[in-house]
This record gives sequence, C-alpha cells and structure tokens, in this order.
Amino acid sequence: MREGERMGGANSSTSAVRTSLKLRSWQRCCSKHIREQRARLYLIWRCTVMLICWQD
Repeated sequence: MREGERMGGANSSTSAVRTSLKLRSWQRCCSKHIREQRARLYLIWRCTVMLICWQD
C-alpha cells in the first residue's frame, strides 16, 4: 500500500465519524421537536375533551 492510500483511508474514516456525529445531533434535535409537538397535541386533545364533556 502506498502512503497516499493510507492517508485517504484515514480521511474517509474521519469523515464517517463526523457524518455520524452530525446525524446523531440531528436525531436528538428531531426527537426533541417531536416530543414538544406531542405534548402540544396532548394538551389540545385534553382541552377539547374537557370542553365537549363540560356540563353546566
């Protein structure tokens, strides 16, 4: 194996690690956003049920 080939392999693995880290941070951000949306929908649903079931 030549010297240039060894360096190329190291760079590609470093790139794969960076891509993996970016993907994980994006997944965390996405899951946080989904949790917030689920909480909002739950609150809307509970308020709707309360208004429908309200009796004077």
